[in-house]
Amino acid sequence: MAMTMATAFAAAETVNFDDMNVVTVPPGWTATQTGTGTAKWSVEKDASAPSKPNVLKQSGQATFPVCFKNDTNIKDGFVEVKFKPIAGKEDQAGGVIWRLQDANNYYIARANALENNVTIYHTIKGKRTEKKRTNVKVSSGTWHTLRVDFTGNHFTVTFDGRKALEWDDDTFKNAGKVGVWTKADSVTEFDDFTYGSK
Repeated sequence: MAMTMATAFAAAETVNFDDMNVVTVPPGWTATQTGTGTAKWSVEKDASAPSKPNVLKQSGQATFPVCFKNDTNIKDGFVEVKFKPIAGKEDQAGGVIWRLQDANNYYIARANALENNVTIYHTIKGKRTEKKRTNVKVSSGTWHTLRVDFTGNHFTVTFDGRKALEWDDDTFKNAGKVGVWTKADSVTEFDDFTYGSK
């Protein structure tokens, strides 16, 4: 199924972080945050990684840690990642972002192991606003897959292979970058970051 879907896109690419130096920010990525605090993004080793040996890990604390791939510019397409929520008292979240204009303006879909839900938001001038959510089981310490397909103003969020929610919005119409996202004190790992344009 995944192979069939991938071939429908002009150029699907996957980043698995395995050829990158450990304890550094991935080359070609911007590791930053929305809001205050200090995000800490680094390539780390994890024997449980879906594609071994490396993952991208966020282990700092910030309002919304953000890490995006610099050379992406997608208007219509998809973004998908495997993520594992590890720890966090306030949140244990993992998310994908798309049509990112800068660190303060983008769309997000995220899953949270403390809340057991998947939610879609937009962030405008650094202010995040919830748009829609659905309750699903999100296990801590387990690898999950989160995907968003976006065409025009229509977005479809898929969690672990099942459609979680759909939403229509016209806030960000232009192409933008794609990346990953967490919240607050979430310690989260990411692997197999895949994206493509239509």
